[in-house]
Amino acid sequence: MLRHRKPKPQLEEHDEEEKKLKSEDPAPTSKKRWSCVDSCCWFIGLICSIWWLLLFLYNAMPASFPQYVTEAITGPLPDPPGVKLQKEGLKAKHPVVFVPGIVTGGLELWEGHHCADGLFRKRLWGGSFGELYKRPLCWVEHMSLDNETGLDPSGVRVRPVTGLVAADYFAPGYFVWAVLIANLARIGYEEKTMYMAAYDWRISFQNTEVRDQTLSRIKSNIELMVATNGGKKVVVIPHSMGVLYFLHFMKWVESPAPMGGGGGSDWCAKHIKAVMNIGGPFLGVPKAVTGLFSAEAKDVAVARALAPGFLDKDFFRLQTLLHVMRMTRTWDSTMSMIPKGGDVIWGGLDCNGANGRQCQAENFNYGRIVSFGKDVAEAESSKIERTDFRGAVKGNNFANGSCQDVWTEYQDMGIGGIKAVADYKVYTAGSILDLLHFIAPKMMKRGDAHFSYGIAENLDDPEYQHYKYWSNPLETRLPHAPEMEIYSMYGVGIPTERAYVYKLSPTTDCNIPFQIDTSADGDDDSCLQGGVFLVNGDETVPVLSAGYMCAKGWRGKTRFNPSGIPTYVREYDHAPPATLLEGRGTQSGAHVDIMGNFALIEDIIRVAAGATGEDLGGDQVYSDIFKWPKWTDLASQSDEQGHRPPIMRPELILAAIEDEMWQSGR
Repeated sequence: MLRHRKPKPQLEEHDEEEKKLKSEDPAPTSKKRWSCVDSCCWFIGLICSIWWLLLFLYNAMPASFPQYVTEAITGPLPDPPGVKLQKEGLKAKHPVVFVPGIVTGGLELWEGHHCADGLFRKRLWGGSFGELYKRPLCWVEHMSLDNETGLDPSGVRVRPVTGLVAADYFAPGYFVWAVLIANLARIGYEEKTMYMAAYDWRISFQNTEVRDQTLSRIKSNIELMVATNGGKKVVVIPHSMGVLYFLHFMKWVESPAPMGGGGGSDWCAKHIKAVMNIGGPFLGVPKAVTGLFSAEAKDVAVARALAPGFLDKDFFRLQTLLHVMRMTRTWDSTMSMIPKGGDVIWGGLDCNGANGRQCQAENFNYGRIVSFGKDVAEAESSKIERTDFRGAVKGNNFANGSCQDVWTEYQDMGIGGIKAVADYKVYTAGSILDLLHFIAPKMMKRGDAHFSYGIAENLDDPEYQHYKYWSNPLETRLPHAPEMEIYSMYGVGIPTERAYVYKLSPTTDCNIPFQIDTSADGDDDSCLQGGVFLVNGDETVPVLSAGYMCAKGWRGKTRFNPSGIPTYVREYDHAPPATLLEGRGTQSGAHVDIMGNFALIEDIIRVAAGATGEDLGGDQVYSDIFKWPKWTDLASQSDEQGHRPPIMRPELILAAIEDEMWQSGR
């Protein structure tokens, strides 16, 4: 028995050693690893905690605290215009009508396809743009119009939001009309004396009446506002493309039915005190050309250069620029802003036209709106070898069809047609229309039915009674309303797009074969930056387009203004916000930010309260617009091709400029 008991201590010792090892080295299963999912959850939790903390502090602190902090840093803030003028005793007098521009008005869904279930009366445009992120292709499908009619596609109804909320804010925190509305309310305005003339800014102006009777609604609302406010006429405030829309309305309302509203030739005189146009592209904008040509503007071109291929190729199956082009080319309203007046207004191969911005001496020619290569932009016209693209043979012969599922009219051009466009080298305002007809014939067929871009030879010709001419100030007369006033109010002092240097896209698998050449730069003080020629303006509309008609074309009794309606030019010199706490600034001259410019708001409130243009001090000008020649006086006869009068060739325009400078002693 003793012999059997001897191993027992060894077994006990072994068991004790195993227990000791287990206590010193715990099993791997008991240790939890920090995974990527844990890190993401921790990060999201941290962000949410900070967000809730900030939200709590924001709601807990007094309402005056943010203002206190701002004033402590920047000094006392000036009174808003509404408060200032209220202290002066100004009261609401004339009803006010707002006419929003392109893209700033909200659009909501009334009928859609299966992919849009649950979106009835939800905003597709404006607001948070949530559906753009959730279902982008469905969103594009519903925001696009029919490529043949320019109206609703089958099974889709997208309609403008109504009321002041239609365009007070473009997106949360990004005001458009909200600041002006709030300041008008300070002197007694309310919803019954303010009216937002919301419309579907995608479709052609006349089609807003055909589909929605929008022009008739504007007419009825203005008549009601005048009747219910003691006969006081309205003050109309259009912004951006809304300027062209209301110009169309003024001709529509006095024209006989069925094409017009049947209000008679004195309707505007009876119902409108003043039209105060803000940032109006009266003569078009070069940016509209690049949008239709390559779905670009300056900022988009820079983005393409920073991330080559991201916006062009089938990245995550989005094909961003292709979808943008397919969608925007169905929006007929974009064609209303193609430059008007041709080479006469915008300059030709050897004429700069007017630009109003002082740059370092250079050979660039602003009349060349599109140039293929910087060398072409600088060269003398006699040294440019060009091949006419108009007779080029088109064909669907792309080397790679990876983008074919996103339809643009570039598919029909083929490599031969694309090469022909590039070989023509340079396009002025006079040849831009031919270019657009060549690359997008279906789009321009719709455009030709609704818009015109020339200079009228004889305004008494019955031809000009058609609605396609009504939004072109060079092909229509202002109404007979000698007591009405027209203002051009716009920002200056910001480099604004005027002309472009292009190149062929480096890849063959993309259906947008052209792009702005961002490598084309001038010197440090040059007006050529990133493939874009810059002039004076409000960042979107050059001074030439925004101010020329009120400064020259309509000034006094002219053939475009036979009753001599008083016109005023009010320019606002751009001053960017000094600090981030100022937001978008109170002295901005930028195209949209100017809607919060205190000086502009004060001018509007004074006129709405009964002041005239003379009470404001007449013209307020910082540019050289009054030093430019009055070219439209020369538009009396057309040449044999019907494009422009022989007397208005670019070389004669240059002579006119030099003659005027000599007479003024410059």
